[in-house]
Order: sequence, then C-alpha cells, then structure tokens
Amino acid sequence: MDWVQSLPLLAAAGFLYLVILLRAGGTYALGRGARKAADRGRVAALLERPRVRGATDLVNRWGAPVVALSFLTVGFQTAANAAAGLTGMPLRRYLPALAIGGLAWAIIYATVGLVVVLGWLELFWRSPWAAVAVLALVAVIVALLVLRRRWGRRSPRRSDDPVARTR
Repeated sequence: MDWVQSLPLLAAAGFLYLVILLRAGGTYALGRGARKAADRGRVAALLERPRVRGATDLVNRWGAPVVALSFLTVGFQTAANAAAGLTGMPLRRYLPALAIGGLAWAIIYATVGLVVVLGWLELFWRSPWAAVAVLALVAVIVALLVLRRRWGRRSPRRSDDPVARTR
C-alpha cells in the first residue's frame, strides 16, 4: 500500500485503474463463462443466489449505468460485473460502463480511499483497540442503514385489509 501512496497521483490512479479494469473485466468474463456452463448443474445453484439474482435483475433492467455506478459502492461491484456477464451484456455496452465506473473508482481510491485505509492503519499501530472500535462502529452504522432500508421497503397495509380499516 505504501508504494502506491508514494506514487504521484496520476500514476497511482493509473495503476489502480489498470487493477480495476483487470479485476472487474475478469469478473465479467467469469460471468460469461458461467452463463455458458449454467445448464450443467452446479453452476445453476450459484446463479440463483439472492445477491447474484438481484444484481442480474438490476443489470437486465438498467444495464450499463448500474455497472458504472456499482463502482461507487462497497460489495456490489463484483456482483454487478458478474451479473453483466451472466446476463450476456454485450461488450459494446459493458466496456464503456467499465471504463467510466472504473475510472471513478480509481480516482476515489487513489485520493480519499488510500487516505482512509492508511489513516486506519496508523490508528491500528497506535491503538489496536481504537482501530477495532472504529471498525465496529462502521459495521454497526452499515448494519443500521441496511436494516432501515429493508424496513422501509415493507409495503404499507392495504386499504382493503379489514384489520387495517379498524385501526
């Protein structure tokens, strides 16, 4: 990590851009391969996992913008790139999304992202307990946001429900 930070900003962003192009492009290629092998049993179960299914549905619905925006998330980018391959998104749509989203990821990671990681590592060297507490706090905040989002998706009671009308 230190050697990437020691690079000039443009070189660091260029290196990270190459990394994300290879990683995300490789994930897309694996998805395309899995799509071809899907009828062979074991892979079919992988394709039906909720996260992969949800990402596949989003990519089918929104396509390239979802792939590009996935690079601004944590944990969804791999599923989105795999879904693009699994759904057979054409390269003429996938590559521009990869180029734009990957560039945004590389710039963010080369600037703010590395600073956050290196700051946490510095905190860890000074006080491992404080660093663990920060991670735990971030995990709790993320969990609360996810739960809030899931609770918000519950549909309101229907007006034709007799129990709802009595309240």
